[in-house]
Amino acid sequence: MALDKLFNHPNVGPFIGRQLIQRLVTSNPSPSYVSRVAAAFNNNGSGVRGDMKAVLTAVLLDPEARTQTVDGDSGKIREPILRLAGWMRAFNARSTSGKFLMWSLEDPLTGLSQQPMRSPSVFNFYRPGYTPPNTSIATAGKVSPEMQITGEPSVIGYLNLIQAAVQSGIGENHDILPNYSAEIDMAATPDRLLDRINVLLLSGRMSPTLRGQIKNVLNSIAIPTANNGYSASGLAARKNRVYAAIFLTMASPEYIVEQ
Repeated sequence: MALDKLFNHPNVGPFIGRQLIQRLVTSNPSPSYVSRVAAAFNNNGSGVRGDMKAVLTAVLLDPEARTQTVDGDSGKIREPILRLAGWMRAFNARSTSGKFLMWSLEDPLTGLSQQPMRSPSVFNFYRPGYTPPNTSIATAGKVSPEMQITGEPSVIGYLNLIQAAVQSGIGENHDILPNYSAEIDMAATPDRLLDRINVLLLSGRMSPTLRGQIKNVLNSIAIPTANNGYSASGLAARKNRVYAAIFLTMASPEYIVEQ
């Protein structure tokens, strides 16, 4: 009876809707966006309450989710563990042992400030209403939940961890390794390599500025022409181009701020 009472409370739809929007789309949804998702929770169109397929459809296909606003309100910070997961998924990372021997990622300076399944409270790693003090976000009256686990140590820790992971894999004895075979084949042509990384990591949204910056770095890494660039030194240069392109993309605000 208690669960039925809670499930049918009018606040449930807006509460769950806003939380889902914050995790999947944007930290600061408009009241009308939340209202539309709550309406889908209340009634999936066939009189059914709590149909999560209908709710998620409303979250992801809402016009507010499909367009980037000009006032900077759209999007959210991609929490660190999802940045790592995005890299693993994009480059088909696999465990050499078959056990995915990942070490602890909790330490902000050597890890990600996050360890899956080990949030410090039942309310997750951060509060949905968190506003970083003394920032333009606070001045605008907005929230940025993921900023609660962001600080100087965690920013440095993320960059250090990702740089090492991109080159050598991650986990105990580098158990989890990416597959860069396709990227290495493209490395002689920076534009081809960047086109692929743009799709895999940024959903095709890499700005011309970021592309130009990374391309300049790639061009500075010369690939010997012997054996079509596949001599020992040529292969090393190709790999270095791939490492640089992926790391610089993942270090950029365009990857960290998900639109």
